[in-house]
Amino acid sequence: MFELIGVPPQALFGQLLLGLINGAFYALLSLGLAVIFGMLNVINFAHGAQYMMGAFTAYMLLQYLGVGYWGALILAPIIVGAVGIVLERLFLSRLYNLDHLYGLLLTFGLALMIEGLFRKQYGSSGLPYTNPIPGGTNLGFMFLPWYRGWVVVLSLTVCLATWFMIERTKLGSYLRAATENPTLVRAFGINVPRMMTLTYGFGVGLAALAGVLAAPIYSVNPVMGANLIIVVFAVVVIGGMGSIMGSIVTGFGLGVIEGLTKVFYPEASNTVIFIIMAIVLMLRPAGLFGTPR
Repeated sequence: MFELIGVPPQALFGQLLLGLINGAFYALLSLGLAVIFGMLNVINFAHGAQYMMGAFTAYMLLQYLGVGYWGALILAPIIVGAVGIVLERLFLSRLYNLDHLYGLLLTFGLALMIEGLFRKQYGSSGLPYTNPIPGGTNLGFMFLPWYRGWVVVLSLTVCLATWFMIERTKLGSYLRAATENPTLVRAFGINVPRMMTLTYGFGVGLAALAGVLAAPIYSVNPVMGANLIIVVFAVVVIGGMGSIMGSIVTGFGLGVIEGLTKVFYPEASNTVIFIIMAIVLMLRPAGLFGTPR
């Protein structure tokens, strides 16, 4: 079969693994965007900067406090999520009844400010972060690094747990109800503003978690989020704005498609996701899993 398609198995499966890793980051980041947009109706353009903050928080915890990767995996999403909660209370909470454009412009400005602060402090060059799970295993047809496998498994677990919490639990039903009819939900004694604040913090925490996972693979630098956020927005649009399952399936699926494209037609690997987005928008403007609003 490999002779028929003219691709060595090591190259094919290596690119599939790379696609799964990219898909893991696409899924986590687009899931955070979907949670924020689906529950708060805010297009969070600062998501890439918050992903970068997660990686830098892990780096700073290690450099200044001696907290290793496993501690940062828990602390960094909490710290960055808390920063997100402060931003939501100070700025975003005032925009919920306005047009989406206001939230987009505000979060875009916040992204530029955050990126500028980190660039001033650390420069534009990448900072290394030690791989916490070195080594790997030879599967015969490819070499599987342990850390890359861990990233895919943890990302998929977090994504499915988030989907279950929102779609299958009482808390998730409150969140969905608060989005549709906040006045009715308040009548049941539920603090809707606090719920929306915590929802934004949770979405930001997912971005920070992706940043911690990315730190040992990619260099930690201030522009790492800016390079990724456009692709992640395309993933969200293809899956459907606000669709939790759409973000998960589309994130992993497009990562694999991107990896295969690098094998068979490398010239299109940087644009294949945007080509798919254009086709999906022509055939189904609400996205593959989205519903018209």
